[in-house]
Amino acid sequence: MGLQIAIRHAGDVTVLDLQGRATIGPTNDSLSANLRKLIDAGESKILLNLAGATQIDSSSISTIVRAFVSLRNRGASLKLLSARGNVKLVLEMLRLLNVIPNFDDEATAVMSFESRKASSH
Repeated sequence: MGLQIAIRHAGDVTVLDLQGRATIGPTNDSLSANLRKLIDAGESKILLNLAGATQIDSSSISTIVRAFVSLRNRGASLKLLSARGNVKLVLEMLRLLNVIPNFDDEATAVMSFESRKASSH
């Protein structure tokens, strides 16, 4: 199975629900294109829901890191939600969970975007 990406909103947070395998080739190209489109459109709060992701490889990881850095450089943010199984192991091994904020609970993740904005005033 390839990768399916559903885009929805939780308040002013854009949530990308990933389902399947995010690996080199068309699936990573799709992930990259979706993220780039959101970033270019000025989205500043992106939550990548990895609950349905069964596999992730270096190409998709570099796509996620590029999006994270690109957003952070303009004061926006990308966070991860519900990394599980092999996906979580890979992210832990690369120490990305120490760098990119990640959550197990969507409500907490969505609220975390708000608390940052509130504290900067």
